[in-house]
Amino acid sequence: MTAHSAATVHVVAHRGSSEDVPEHTLAAYVKAIDDGADALECDVRLTADGHLVCVHDRRVNRTSNGRGLVSTLELADLSTLDFGSWKAGGLHGNDPEAPEWDRKSVLTLDRLLQLVVDADRPVQLAIETKHPTRYAGLVERRLVELLERFGLARPPDDGPSPVRVMSFSQMSLRRMRYLAPRLPAVFLMERVPLRFRDGTLPKGVRIAGPSIEIVRAHPRFVARLHRAGHRVHVWTVDRPEDVELCLRLGVDAIITNRPGSVIAQVTGG
Repeated sequence: MTAHSAATVHVVAHRGSSEDVPEHTLAAYVKAIDDGADALECDVRLTADGHLVCVHDRRVNRTSNGRGLVSTLELADLSTLDFGSWKAGGLHGNDPEAPEWDRKSVLTLDRLLQLVVDADRPVQLAIETKHPTRYAGLVERRLVELLERFGLARPPDDGPSPVRVMSFSQMSLRRMRYLAPRLPAVFLMERVPLRFRDGTLPKGVRIAGPSIEIVRAHPRFVARLHRAGHRVHVWTVDRPEDVELCLRLGVDAIITNRPGSVIAQVTGG
C-alpha cells in the first residue's frame, strides 16, 4: 500500500455501517459518518404511495418483522414494522443512547438526505436504484424531484458532486442522464457484459461498479477501465485481503459493510 493510494481511495459505507448496525437504518448511517466514511450507499425502492425508502430487497421479509412487497405497501404500513430486531444486537449496537426508533424504523430517502445535508463535514451519497420494479421510470422521476428539493440534482462546477446514482440497469442510468445529466452515474456489474470488457461503459457513464468477485478474477480489468478514463468503485469489500487487492490495483472507491475497519486498514491506523 502506498501513501498515494491511502490518501485517494474513498471508503463508502454499504447500507451504512451495516456489519455493526441493522442495514439501512438511520443509526447505521449515523455510525458510518462517525466512523469517518467518505460516502454512504443506499438502495431505494418506491412505496405504493410514492415515497422512496431505503430497502434492499423487493420484499420486507428478511430485514423486518413484516411480510410483503415494498411496492405494494404504503409508507404508513412500513412505519409500523421493526427493521432492526432481525440483526443480533441490532437494537443496542455500539451506542446505547441512540433513540430506539433510529435502529428499527424504515428510513426514507428524504430523511437520509437530511442527515447528509446536516452532517458537520462533507459526506457523499451513492444512491442505487433497484430494478426491475412495477413503477419503472417513476423511480428515477421521484428521485430527481427529491434531489431537486434538496438542491442536489445539479452538482457544483467547482467540486465533486455530493450525490451519484448507481444501478445494474442501463435503462435506469439512461433515464437519469435525461432527467439529471450532470449527476455522476455508476454502472454496477455482477459480471462484465461482453461489449464492455474492453473498459468501455454505457453512454454518459464514467464510473464502473464491478463486484469484488470480478476484480479478484480479472484484476487487469481495473487498469483497462482507468485507461479508458473511468473511475472504479468496487463492491462489497469486507475481507482485509480484498481491501489490500483494491489498494494495490488503485481503485477509486471501496464499498464496504465495515467502513471503520477498512479506513483503519487504508490509513494504517
